[in-house]
Amino acid sequence: MTKLDRKAALITGGTRGIGLATALLFLKEGAKVAVSGRDPKHGEEAIGRLKDEGFRDVVFIQGDVSKSADAARMIQTTLKQFARLDVLVNNAGIWSTGTAEETTEADWDRLIDINLKGVFLCSKYALPHLRKTKGVIVNVASSAGLVGEPECVAYCASKGGGVLLTKAMAVDYANEGIRVNCVCPGDVMTPMLERDLIQRGISREEYLKEEAESHPMGRIGTPDEIAKAILFLATYDSSFITGAALSVDGGYVAQ
Repeated sequence: MTKLDRKAALITGGTRGIGLATALLFLKEGAKVAVSGRDPKHGEEAIGRLKDEGFRDVVFIQGDVSKSADAARMIQTTLKQFARLDVLVNNAGIWSTGTAEETTEADWDRLIDINLKGVFLCSKYALPHLRKTKGVIVNVASSAGLVGEPECVAYCASKGGGVLLTKAMAVDYANEGIRVNCVCPGDVMTPMLERDLIQRGISREEYLKEEAESHPMGRIGTPDEIAKAILFLATYDSSFITGAALSVDGGYVAQ
């Protein structure tokens, strides 16, 4: 028996990077998977890739996690497709740089809306159904939610809020059999990291060298490595763990 046999999962931001790697791993472990995202083109590409791997129990849901109606529809569509919900992975997120002075109010609102309010909204609408299945929420936070990092004030605030939202929900729902945890990745080779590289205007080689040197293990992570941590928190392997913030960062926050 696979670790997620007959389970149903919704993975937000599931069309690329960590989300897509998690969807593929969940499918390999027997889950039925809904992936959400804002871009239908990315959604079509993701579903095509997953079906090319031989999986059929997978569906794309277009929507924006920061909008209440969209978040509710993501949950309802997953239930309509699979008749249950066992795992919610709140992975959707965006990145922006800037100090407090440099960050605009619009940029602040955008990051908080997607990275923090989106976790709240999807969890809010999922919880009544997770109660029925004694389900699990896994939030994707960041090392930037555990320690301050330079020139990313809004991102740090949004991910730090996500860590404490995780802990608060874990306390609220532990006695109902619902577990809530988060993973805190360091730098990972994802499209978001690629966009940061372009924004900073440096070569890929220089950027990767700089980021690798900031991690004691001497490299950055891969989406597959984060997906494996998410799988651990989503399964019975972590049955006595709730309210945890699991660092998956090559030793970054241990420095």
